[in-house]
Amino acid sequence: MANTALAEVLNDLILINNDRIEGYEKAIAQADNIDVDLKGIFTKMISQSRENVGQLHTLVTQLGEKPESGTTVSGKVYRAWMSVKSTFTANERESVLELCEAGEDAAQKAYREALSDADLTGNARQLIASQQASLKTSHDLIKKYRDAQRAVNH
Repeated sequence: MANTALAEVLNDLILINNDRIEGYEKAIAQADNIDVDLKGIFTKMISQSRENVGQLHTLVTQLGEKPESGTTVSGKVYRAWMSVKSTFTANERESVLELCEAGEDAAQKAYREALSDADLTGNARQLIASQQASLKTSHDLIKKYRDAQRAVNH
């Protein structure tokens, strides 16, 4: 895989992780009424994505390419929708968890797509697979909390 094409794949993952950081920061900011346990989990997930970005940034730089620093357009839409929905919901905790799970689903999809590229180099494939596994654990935790909250509410 050419360096530029590989850097593009890695940069897409940087953007997804940046979306994730901003999404969880927004969830924390809007979660005044939700439990401290979720704020702790969200903070951990922000740290996880910052670490991912750092690792991806290093790999892109090693390729001689410029790492991305922004967010995706869909990420901005996701964060805006999160803001609107949480304003009008009767059950803030469940709504925030549902939106966070949607964000985690999007991250998993991005990583699956990156791994489906047959031309990934060994180092890049290993890093992406490792990050995906870590993010899958986070996804499953959010889903577990969301399911538990649904059971309480319904």
